[in-house]
Amino acid sequence: MRILLIGPPGSGKGTQAKKLSEKFKIPQISTGDMLRDHIKNLTELGNNAQKFMNNGELVPDFIILEMMQDRLTQEDCSNGYILDGFPRTIPQANGLDELLTRLKSPLNKVLVINVNDDIIVKRMGGRRVHLPSGRIYHTLYNPPKKENIDDISGGKLSIRDDDQANTVKKRLLVYHELTKPLIDFYSNKNILANIDGNNNIEDVFNSIVLEI
Repeated sequence: MRILLIGPPGSGKGTQAKKLSEKFKIPQISTGDMLRDHIKNLTELGNNAQKFMNNGELVPDFIILEMMQDRLTQEDCSNGYILDGFPRTIPQANGLDELLTRLKSPLNKVLVINVNDDIIVKRMGGRRVHLPSGRIYHTLYNPPKKENIDDISGGKLSIRDDDQANTVKKRLLVYHELTKPLIDFYSNKNILANIDGNNNIEDVFNSIVLEI
């Protein structure tokens, strides 16, 4: 089972991907995790990515796709995987399509989690992050056991600049601009389904499982 989740920032993609991973025993794969692992392990790809990041530039698609190829050919992906947050543009989708064709493992389903913009702004305003690990909490929906403290490490939680209201609104504009072509791209392959993400976590999860 090979699944791609698409949705605006704050739509709950990461939460749903984790639940799907636990239910179907397949890994959740995100570009953020891949980048952190390669940089932490000082791989050649990680070192190359770090150079772009140090210059304030986006990591090029070809590096992300090489990381993706490395990840998808690992043993735990043999029964499938869940892609979370990649691709985000048509060039990335084309690159992923070519990669999956080479690997003979095309996507089975693309799920678009749709959430109203005003709900997104509210959700992200309550988000807290443990920066060293990337673990995410929410003051309302997924609070830490102790306020502003990571459950596992005991480290302090932070509010990312990306979660400030004005920044969120700008990110949503970019998402809508980039994602419509992406939705059309996968809709034409007849593997796309829309999910109402305005509901609670369990209802959204059940809707996703029904589509799969």
